[in-house]
Amino acid sequence: MSAANDALVPAAADELSNFARARRRFLGNPAAVIGVLIVISIIAAAVLAPHIAPYPNHAGSFVDFRSRHQAPTLLHLLGTDNVGRDILSRVLFGYRVSLLLVIGVLGIAVPLGVVLGLLAGYFGGRVDTAIMWLTNVMLAVPPLVMALAIAAVLTPNLVNSMIAVTAVWWTWHCRLVYRVVKSVVAEDFVEAARVAGASHLHILFREILPNCTAAISVKTTLDAGFVILFGASLSFLGLGVQPPTPDLGTMVSAGAQFLPEKWWEAVMPGLAVLYAILGFNLLGDGLRDMLDVEI
Repeated sequence: MSAANDALVPAAADELSNFARARRRFLGNPAAVIGVLIVISIIAAAVLAPHIAPYPNHAGSFVDFRSRHQAPTLLHLLGTDNVGRDILSRVLFGYRVSLLLVIGVLGIAVPLGVVLGLLAGYFGGRVDTAIMWLTNVMLAVPPLVMALAIAAVLTPNLVNSMIAVTAVWWTWHCRLVYRVVKSVVAEDFVEAARVAGASHLHILFREILPNCTAAISVKTTLDAGFVILFGASLSFLGLGVQPPTPDLGTMVSAGAQFLPEKWWEAVMPGLAVLYAILGFNLLGDGLRDMLDVEI
């Protein structure tokens, strides 16, 4: 018993040492740290929006024509829109919609793509052919065109925006996991599990999946920013979240009608989208360097 415990000690020490080195690499990357701070600020803004927004009631059906089209001032830091609503307050609530879209899309697309990629890479043969054929067909259609087609058929709202984006997003995770599985399926530890009589489920989810988690984590983090951009694009085109719900893409679309004179109505929500994308991209790049994976 003591010999077994002695054998576990070096393994645990190595694991802690690897984690410490990875953490130092991450903290030694200024861009990654900035990305973490940006993402934390966005999450905090979304969660605390009712408490920190200067005018929380402006997130709904509020109209004040006497305050419309006001440039940024101390009273309205980002200005007001065409019906007098405070843009800063609506941006803070807009981050709520964006993060809900990220959670909804990636919460469905990532597990779906991962499972299909595992099955295709592990079983091969007809399963591989069928799954990867479907994946390649979906990837052959421009993602935005596919999402627009689906969103145009459905009633424009947050749930249907999630469905439209999810319909095209699982494909990239399927291809990623498929590539990783193909590289490890012939390794000795997988063969040893087969010889030991392990079930297919055990091999897939206990032996192979842990080797995919680093790549999946990095890909998911990078995808979060692009999902926000994708959702904002649908809303900008009128096929996403509908007014008066505050959505960054809808705000940019409404403000674009008054360019260039009332520039803040489109530029400020646009910068909010850029800020979110920048944060998730910097965080994803930092994780990629820390975990030393290729996407």
